[in-house]
Amino acid sequence: MTALHNTAAGAIQLRDLDAVAANLHRRYTGVTSTVNALVACQCTEMRIAAMGWALAPSIARVPLRQLFTQGWSKPPTFGKRIWHARRNDEMIVGILLRHILRQPWKLVFTSAAQRSHTAFTRFLLRRMDAVIATTTQAAGYLNVPSRVINHGVDLQRFAPAADRENAWRETGLPGRYGIGTFGRIRKEKGTDIFVQSMIELLPRHPDWTAVISGWCAPKDQPFLEQLRQKIAAAGLEKRIVFLGLLPTQEVPAWFRRVTIYVAPMRWEGFGLTPLEAMASAAAVVATRTGAAEILVEHDVTGFIVEPGNFQAVTQAVERLMIHPQRAMQMGIAGRQKAQSAHDLLQEARAINAVYREVGGARGT
Repeated sequence: MTALHNTAAGAIQLRDLDAVAANLHRRYTGVTSTVNALVACQCTEMRIAAMGWALAPSIARVPLRQLFTQGWSKPPTFGKRIWHARRNDEMIVGILLRHILRQPWKLVFTSAAQRSHTAFTRFLLRRMDAVIATTTQAAGYLNVPSRVINHGVDLQRFAPAADRENAWRETGLPGRYGIGTFGRIRKEKGTDIFVQSMIELLPRHPDWTAVISGWCAPKDQPFLEQLRQKIAAAGLEKRIVFLGLLPTQEVPAWFRRVTIYVAPMRWEGFGLTPLEAMASAAAVVATRTGAAEILVEHDVTGFIVEPGNFQAVTQAVERLMIHPQRAMQMGIAGRQKAQSAHDLLQEARAINAVYREVGGARGT
């Protein structure tokens, strides 16, 4: 099979593809990050491109309009072209392409959710040709046969700093060490728990400064403003710093700079940031939600605490702030675990194998 290496979107034609990874939400999300990372790996041995919005300029991608001009073409290698969905609306589009427009598609869905699915989602799942679960826990909530393919991380993009303390100094922020939480700013993500913990801990640990990055939706702006007011009231505006929504190319640098990464979510479907932090050799304090318990080895690569428990998060973080060398040792162990069990290349190859099985050879 001829690979499709990263190419400008205009040079790619749907008729030349065996698989399409859909990303039909306009806002950049964890799913977008997953599609960007995986397609960049998959296309080295598979004729695949992404389709949709918020995609990295460097990855292979194809315009949506070609669904209506080339969607009936036969793929170059497979008997049927693969449509890979990761959200309900993408499953719906795949079903419409196959059953209404009568285009030659096979449908694959990846589920990371660790909760019971609605009746409508179960209806959609029954129409998929293959379902992938990112964890055994997620597989347990599916009502259809599935195979587990663990999420991976780009070990080259997310990698340790040669000198972590120097990397922190280069930010110009106070202190010797950084502690951070990255992702959506909202109550579900536990941003308020992180802020309250920092308000309690930073006055006792002058060598540390906290950073927060991520997008805040308009409906969550009052929540963000309350956090800013609490930080100001504590006189910690220079030591609890909001970085805003960072360009995607700048995110790995901040994982390299922080010594401790905190994932205080109240609920999470999967949660890639603890894995990205581990790959970057940061110690992780995470709540027992999403895949954190699988990713973070308690008392080895970090600590796992119960979701919504402010005191538990605070105590776990302080154990590392008191002993930054221990945090660095945990970070090294996290990097080793990411290398051994969560290499993005392994995930990409496993997904490609599913495509080959489902797509079949041309002429079948």
